[in-house]
Amino acid sequence: MKSVVTTVLTAADSAGRFPSASDFEAVKGSFDRAPARMEAAEKLAAGIDKLTAEAVDAVYNKGSYEQANKDKCARDIHHYLRLVNYCLVTGGTGPLDEWGIAGMREVIRAQFLPTVAYVEAFTYVRDRVCVPRDMSQQAATEFKGLLDYLINALS
Repeated sequence: MKSVVTTVLTAADSAGRFPSASDFEAVKGSFDRAPARMEAAEKLAAGIDKLTAEAVDAVYNKGSYEQANKDKCARDIHHYLRLVNYCLVTGGTGPLDEWGIAGMREVIRAQFLPTVAYVEAFTYVRDRVCVPRDMSQQAATEFKGLLDYLINALS
């Protein structure tokens, strides 16, 4: 699974060199942000079902999408949020890249689900996060960064 550590080591290995001081700084930066990522992961895990329901309702209550797809969309949003949680824990985008983005867009299209509904749902989740109600500023920054990454990948 791709994380900051594996990314740095793979890049150095591919270049035929030992990791440099800047490589170690990147890893150290990831470790320094680990408490904020853990906070965000804990908060997300504690409220994932409620957050999924709110996001789906925010998108489907507008009447822009077929209600028949609502359950599938909820299932997928929950799955993506779990992957975001894994990314918070690992400190990299590996879980999203490997299990969520690579083939998921095709699965969504094959089931005739509107990709834009997912983008709207994750935008809702990102914009809903409130500091300090939900989490600290740094935890929110880590969480929102991953949501932005996901939104951009699905757009």
